[in-house]
Amino acid sequence: MKLTRELGAPEDHRIRGYEPGRIFVNEEAIETSVLVAGPVLDREWPPASFEDLSPEHLDAVIALDPEIVLLGTGERQRFPRREFMRVMFEKGIGLEVMDTASACRTYHVLMAEGRMVVAALLP
Repeated sequence: MKLTRELGAPEDHRIRGYEPGRIFVNEEAIETSVLVAGPVLDREWPPASFEDLSPEHLDAVIALDPEIVLLGTGERQRFPRREFMRVMFEKGIGLEVMDTASACRTYHVLMAEGRMVVAALLP
């Protein structure tokens, strides 16, 4: 899947495409979990896989002060454990869980609307 439409501010990172195991941000192919939020690109987000997700991984996400978080769970949609989702609810942050391809597409739509969105993506 390729994404080509330019949305957001010039300094914002662009998710250019997705294929299983690889997320294309700007001109870079990233094969690890990543956080994308406008001008922020965190290639060192710790969960290596969906099974590794824990509430502690949300600290880096919450630090970005998002209005909504798009959690891309890989090739298919899978919902994280209840305690993971509860952290977001208690902080008043919206959480949308979807496969990573859908999260990549939705990220650009929300950025174009001027929303403070974080894409937390698992390849």
